[in-house]
Amino acid sequence: MRTQASAIALALGTLLAGQAIAADATPVTRAQVQAELAEAIRNGDVIVGQAGLKENELLPHLYPAQQKASQLTREDVNEELAAAVRNGDVRIGQAGVKLNELNPERYAAHQAAPGATRAEVQAELAEAVRNGEFRVGQAGVKLNQLAPQQYPSAIS
Repeated sequence: MRTQASAIALALGTLLAGQAIAADATPVTRAQVQAELAEAIRNGDVIVGQAGLKENELLPHLYPAQQKASQLTREDVNEELAAAVRNGDVRIGQAGVKLNELNPERYAAHQAAPGATRAEVQAELAEAVRNGEFRVGQAGVKLNQLAPQQYPSAIS
């Protein structure tokens, strides 16, 4: 009789403890899981292949860029807007034409920023080739990701 009472008490205690743990964790419904999976597929956040990369990393051109939190303060944004208005770099109307394109005489001409020289571009390309830092194939995977053993400097 005493063993039966102990067994019943143990079973009841286990049952009540399990219910207390389950009460803390809110259950996820099947619909919620399906919605999360659909969202992950839509964003390319599912791991594909043996490389362990997400689909949006392998094929970034097929997925929208992930939104990053802005590092600009409100004052920075207001300063940029004021500068754009001063320079006429504000688009107006449905056609999206800039003010400085409609009325170029009202705004100072834009000076093009100096670009890299041919030698600098060639040096950058040579370094990218040495480090495997360029994308190959339709998947757009970097060469140092496809063959990391050939590019030990890229593995850091």
